[in-house]
Amino acid sequence: MSEIIESAGAEGVPRAPGDAAPRVAARRTATIEPWASGRVAVALWVLAAVVTLVWRDQTFWSRTRLLAAIEITVAIAVALVAALPALGELRARVSPNGHWLCATALGLTAWEVLTAKTGILPLPFFPPAQSVLEVYTDDASRLVESTVYSMLLLVPGYLLGGAAGFLAGVSIGWSKSAHYWGHPILRFVGPLPATAWLPIAFFFFPSARSASTFLIALSTAFPVAVLTSSGIASVSKSYYDIARTLGADTRFLITKVAIPAALPNVFVGLFMGLGTSFAVLIVAEMIGVKAGLGWYLQWAQGWAAYANLYAALVVMALVFSGVISLLFVVRDRVLAWQKGIVRW
Repeated sequence: MSEIIESAGAEGVPRAPGDAAPRVAARRTATIEPWASGRVAVALWVLAAVVTLVWRDQTFWSRTRLLAAIEITVAIAVALVAALPALGELRARVSPNGHWLCATALGLTAWEVLTAKTGILPLPFFPPAQSVLEVYTDDASRLVESTVYSMLLLVPGYLLGGAAGFLAGVSIGWSKSAHYWGHPILRFVGPLPATAWLPIAFFFFPSARSASTFLIALSTAFPVAVLTSSGIASVSKSYYDIARTLGADTRFLITKVAIPAALPNVFVGLFMGLGTSFAVLIVAEMIGVKAGLGWYLQWAQGWAAYANLYAALVVMALVFSGVISLLFVVRDRVLAWQKGIVRW
């Protein structure tokens, strides 16, 4: 019942001004009533801990007890959120992910059974969860160093590429001369993958780091330029006519009319450029850079250390997802004034 009430509120169903009291009552009900999927998640996480701790491993793994302790900790945390009325607000945020909590516990249990307990999935290609956990406890310093190095390589290249693509897109979308010369370049050179420029980049730039930064900037600049120019060109002419009637000059038309109207397209290009820059970052680090997550993957593969490889993949997923979430926050702040006007 509580989940139905919460989902109805999340969907934004219109309510009359006099519905404030039922809304408050619904919140109180959601705080008091039990969280069904949360209780199932608690049971599944306890089951995962029991399987990890009681079922004997085929090979000794030093982090089996630590893995079971983490599973029990998760079960206790979910149980507290599900049971304590004081944590009703936290439950309202966690409850939509209740099914994912259950699925994660089931997946972890299946992984444990198929690897450490039965050996159906053989080593070294399929290490158990405690083997990956051992990487985080014993090789954390190298993973952190690789992550920091990758971000120091990604952020400057992405910012440079985004700025260059934005300026090029505004010029091509606004100026007929820039469109005449720039549009063919975007059309024929833009679709080429940035990794195809690897030999040229490593020849012209003095170091592997500068070449990698250039490739990341290149992979970001083209989608940003294409989407920005498209957004500028698609702005309604009536906006310009109204602004000119009020005495606006060319600079005002570009900065106060064209660019704000094209910002949704700009952010679409930034998201596309961010996705391609991740791929270019890993490829560049695998080939020419002696540190970073891409280098770590190459090193782990060379030594057949698949547990390290999987641990690095998890770190990459978390880091890159966090960067995308940060860009979503920036977009929501920048485009807050357009809410209720356009869909983005």
